[in-house]
Amino acid sequence: MSLALSNRFQASRAASLSPAGGKAFGLLKARQERRLAEINREFLCDQKYSDEENLPEKLAAFKEKYMEFDLNNEGEIDLMSLKRMMEKLGVPKTHLEMKKMISEVTGGVSDTISYRDFVNMMLGKRSAVLKLVMMFEGKANESSPKPVGPPPERDIASLP
Repeated sequence: MSLALSNRFQASRAASLSPAGGKAFGLLKARQERRLAEINREFLCDQKYSDEENLPEKLAAFKEKYMEFDLNNEGEIDLMSLKRMMEKLGVPKTHLEMKKMISEVTGGVSDTISYRDFVNMMLGKRSAVLKLVMMFEGKANESSPKPVGPPPERDIASLP
């Protein structure tokens, strides 16, 4: 067998052995979930947060929210992921505002928000803009349930 044919055969065999599509995405998400769970365990063992009320529940919620917006599944929220997050939460921001938010969370060290930075921000005493948005996102959804079904019929007399 020629060398080129042998290389092509090995490449096609390797491709058939590696998962693709939905299975690959599922494996990627599972790996990310394990990494974030490990970081959560570190926070649970950290004496600095021992007096934090409902810490396991909070960390589970933070992990869930973080995974929802980590678009590239690499464990970091970049500018475009943050943009999507803000739009989904109903508070779109300009690129400059988002860069400032990232800088505020990371201390100006990085252009992306790692999970550790995210948890430190959410558990920290400082009130970063992103923290405020994340905290009030849940409260806004609870306090004003969206109406379901068609709007009620109105007549001229009911108009202001």
